Amino acid sequence: MEFVDKVRQKVAAAALILGFFVAWEVICVLFGVPEIVLPRPSQVIDTLIARFPQLLPHVIQTLSTTLTGFAMGVTVGMLLGAIVGSSRVAYDTAYPLLVGFSSIPKVAVVPIFVLWFGSGTVPAVLTSFVICIFPVVVNVATGLATTEPELEDVLKSLGAKKREILLNVGIPRAMPYFFASLKVAITLAFVGTVLAETIASNRGIGNVMMIATSSFDVPLVFAGLFLLAILGVTLYLIFSLIERRVTGWAMRKSELPAA
Repeated sequence: MEFVDKVRQKVAAAALILGFFVAWEVICVLFGVPEIVLPRPSQVIDTLIARFPQLLPHVIQTLSTTLTGFAMGVTVGMLLGAIVGSSRVAYDTAYPLLVGFSSIPKVAVVPIFVLWFGSGTVPAVLTSFVICIFPVVVNVATGLATTEPELEDVLKSLGAKKREILLNVGIPRAMPYFFASLKVAITLAFVGTVLAETIASNRGIGNVMMIATSSFDVPLVFAGLFLLAILGVTLYLIFSLIERRVTGWAMRKSELPAA
């Protein structure tokens, strides 16, 4: 019965998504909306199919750049989160700096990266890197900081050192928070990459969309948006699947996939 309910939920969700695009198509046809204002989904799909060979190198460029910046951001974010979550002094010192840096619009730092490293892939990687650090730091630090004091006291009474408590209790306790941050960070990483590509790159989906905008090729712009959405959703689902496998103990039984 539970399996049937899950299937119904998935079918209902898919129907709603499909209904959205059908409604979009119908509205554009009924009201005669020109493609330069809002192309129909069918036009966007036709553009994707017709130009996919030309778009594929740009897709690979954006994906590789995003994953590189994302990997760097996650690595640094985990280290900073472990330090901030384990030390009150580090929390009081680093947290305000992280909040302040995160509050800076990333479009303002791209020209600085271009000034330092020139245009190309490096500014896009760095923008993706800096934009996804904050959610990782916050979630890892929160997971470590919310470890039950009673559990730490029990381990200390058994002779466990602070490093052992961190490895055996703190890190596993922070894993659900960590994977939650990954799903947020990967979407932000795409934002950073595309932002830098529209400003300081001659390759990537962002650059394609910028050129298409200047030539009023709106279907191509929406094709780029569709590709970004597909990449983002795919990576989000991958991390969700890994999260379920690694931290299934922290989820409700109803949220786990059926065996």
